[in-house]
Amino acid sequence: MKALAIPARMRFEKIVIAQKFLLHNIGLISLGSIVYVYGLNGILVPQGLLNGGVVGISILLHYLIPVAGIGSIYLLLNIPLILLGWMHVSRTFMLYTLYGIFCFSLITTVFHPTALVIHDPILAALLAGVLCGTGGGLILRSMGSAGGLDILSVYLHKKFGLRIGSIFFISNVLILMAGAFLYDLNRALYSIIFLYTSGRVMDAVITGFNKRKLLLVISDYAQDIADAILQKKGRGVTFLNGEGAFTQKERKVIFSITSLIELPKMKEMILSIDPGAFIVVNDTLEVLGRQHGTCREF
Repeated sequence: MKALAIPARMRFEKIVIAQKFLLHNIGLISLGSIVYVYGLNGILVPQGLLNGGVVGISILLHYLIPVAGIGSIYLLLNIPLILLGWMHVSRTFMLYTLYGIFCFSLITTVFHPTALVIHDPILAALLAGVLCGTGGGLILRSMGSAGGLDILSVYLHKKFGLRIGSIFFISNVLILMAGAFLYDLNRALYSIIFLYTSGRVMDAVITGFNKRKLLLVISDYAQDIADAILQKKGRGVTFLNGEGAFTQKERKVIFSITSLIELPKMKEMILSIDPGAFIVVNDTLEVLGRQHGTCREF
């Protein structure tokens, strides 16, 4: 009976974890869409500013044909991208992205907050950039996206090796040029401030919530250093097997994750054990889960 109960319990735990994971991703996409649309419909569009990507094309078409809603245009423009992504991109990514596209389009259509009264277009571009960057960052912290050029960029990167950043840059330049030609040069120039601000804020949201430092330590006193990290700092440690190319001597390489605040004390502690220790510190984009072999978190 016990042999049957354990697998059943494990299956139940996996189901619970999967449900939490699903709700977490849907929650990020939904909240991010609301925040983004607040900046879009509350500041960006009332100020007559432009955006990049498929959202930018939708805004530009809305300016030219006011009866066409941004949400509806955005949904229609994403249909061929959905088909492209479904055939050539991860299905899990696309399922979340499908939800993101419909969620973003619906919220853009029904959510029209009172426009904020901002007389300085530079300040308007900055605030809209903060809001849209925050919303976009929340969406991209999920396992999907809100569609648009994210799908096309992933496909072109896999198919032709094109850099995703370059694709976004070129598309944004083309949209701003079209906006300057068809609509207003000054608004297009102000929109550059918005695009830069939103990009910086988006990066901060994606990386800032879980910013950690990765430590690699090579030392003849690896076990002593690992014990100190475990006991004094409460951080997990993993040993990697290494070999010196010149000496051909095998040695353990310490792998650990710490916070930015703890980093100076961590280095001081390591060097107090072995002044000749070789320490490498790297930035990490994101840290998930727990380290294997220990109940301590990274």
